[in-house]
Amino acid sequence: MTKKKNRTNSTSSSLTDLTTHYATQVVSGVEIAGPDIRHACQRHLRDLSTGNTRGLLWDVGSAQRAIRFFSSVLKLNGGIYEGKPFNLLPWQCFIVGTLFGWRNNEGQRRFRMAYVEAGKGSGKSPLAAGIGLYCLVADNEARAEVYAAATKKDQAMILFRDAVAMVDQSPKLAERIQKSGGAGKEWNLAFLQARAFFRPISADDGQSGPRPHCALIDEIHEHKSNQVVEMMRAGTKGRQQALIFMITNSGHNKTSVCYDYHEYGRKVAEGSIEDYSFFAFICSLDEGDDPFKDSGCWKKANPSLGHTFSERYLQEQVTQARGMPAKESLVRRLNFCQWVDAENPWINSDSWMACEKTSLDLASLANSPCYGGLDLSGKQDLTALALYWPEEKVAYVEFWTPKDTLLERARVDRVPYDTWLRAGYLNAPPGNAINLGFVAQRIAELSARYTLNRIAYDAYHIDYLRPELENEGVNTLLTPHGQGFGKSKQSGLWMPRSIELFEQRLLGGELRIDFNPCLRWNAANTVIEEDKNGNRVFSKRRSNGRIDGVVALAMAIGAAEVLEEETGDLDGFLTNPIMVGL
Repeated sequence: MTKKKNRTNSTSSSLTDLTTHYATQVVSGVEIAGPDIRHACQRHLRDLSTGNTRGLLWDVGSAQRAIRFFSSVLKLNGGIYEGKPFNLLPWQCFIVGTLFGWRNNEGQRRFRMAYVEAGKGSGKSPLAAGIGLYCLVADNEARAEVYAAATKKDQAMILFRDAVAMVDQSPKLAERIQKSGGAGKEWNLAFLQARAFFRPISADDGQSGPRPHCALIDEIHEHKSNQVVEMMRAGTKGRQQALIFMITNSGHNKTSVCYDYHEYGRKVAEGSIEDYSFFAFICSLDEGDDPFKDSGCWKKANPSLGHTFSERYLQEQVTQARGMPAKESLVRRLNFCQWVDAENPWINSDSWMACEKTSLDLASLANSPCYGGLDLSGKQDLTALALYWPEEKVAYVEFWTPKDTLLERARVDRVPYDTWLRAGYLNAPPGNAINLGFVAQRIAELSARYTLNRIAYDAYHIDYLRPELENEGVNTLLTPHGQGFGKSKQSGLWMPRSIELFEQRLLGGELRIDFNPCLRWNAANTVIEEDKNGNRVFSKRRSNGRIDGVVALAMAIGAAEVLEEETGDLDGFLTNPIMVGL
């Protein structure tokens, strides 16, 4: 087998090797493509040249066989495409050929995971359905299990229905594949010759123990967690050539599982991360491209432009978005693969992430003045404590959530609290509500470790915390902070001013925030409400969104900066200071 692959590798040419031909056209500039696809093509050509030294083998025969399967066996369906052969476009040839042509030195499939991100209407779902059918009937896998997987069954059925329609349109498949379910209600495709099947599956249908040879996962940008991908990956252990194939539009949440795969795939393609088993085809624009001003960049995000839809369609989308600003972010995301926020957020994700740091030396700040912000919770919200060092412009936030309801709240809030807990980004004391004794104990530890001069707080539940702090011997000054549009009568602190100061530090690039994914998620949930006087306060984007860490950090910055700028004498500011432990 190895000898054959070496011979194929040495005789392949761009005239017969459609995969390599596309890569060559992209790298030479003949084929228009964005930076991430250019990197993927450069990776392919580089591996052709030096991959054999790393145990990577290019089998052009296997690549061409998979590509021919589409045109010779599969037919398209719907509208003007009904019954027409599925002739792959060049970019689709590159994907299919890459996945089925590259092998490792044991002759097994090299790429075990694939991530494809392209503009809406590019034909990702039919491509995925075709790959699933190839893995079902032509990939030489006994008892192959092929799944169209999603978080919800309805979503999984969208891709599966494409596969069913292809079987109906193809005499070669129709005579070999047995369908289960009535017309329009099919739920299984069985290839009895190999005792293999293709069916939809979702995280909410209760099925356990899938052992996929191929898992097709649609619309990753809509997945709230990595549950479906991990469910499929866990079942591939016994499969030597399993393939997980993910397709998606660009998303709007940079704390999502989709963005994690987007960033990982981008880095693998450019070579900053080495992962021989991961393939990414990510449509993207070059820095400086503006699809609302220059149609010349449209194909970078829409590789099927001129085939599955016309430039007129995109022009209509751009024209409507110009007249309806609320539609602009949707058009940029779906049609031009730009990761923009679907709603108007308080802060854009790029500005926030530019301030995140993963290697801050907090121990070195022990002797620097530090100020806190405390947002306590009941049973549902997070409890958050923020620390802010104004001289160094450093911020740190801790979170608590009840342990007994953690998994349920992870499901309801649709965030991985359990993963964050294991990674140390979240505290989870036992109980179904936060035991404030644990919070007080932690404040005592931080007060002993740092020069914690003052903690600004939201009044909710503060009376329950005071005796706990007294038991711990904490003597840090507690300062009330207004939460609405008005100032605290005792301290003068109010959220509009604290938010303004917070923004100045963020947008000016001064602030350094100790990275915490829970805090990033809080920032992504935060929107602004404004009164008739232009005063602004924080609000949640969704009912199950949490913003407690952002609120706590704003209070900490306000406590440090507002009092200092107004008095220059923090210790003498309050006429009736609330001192714990006196």
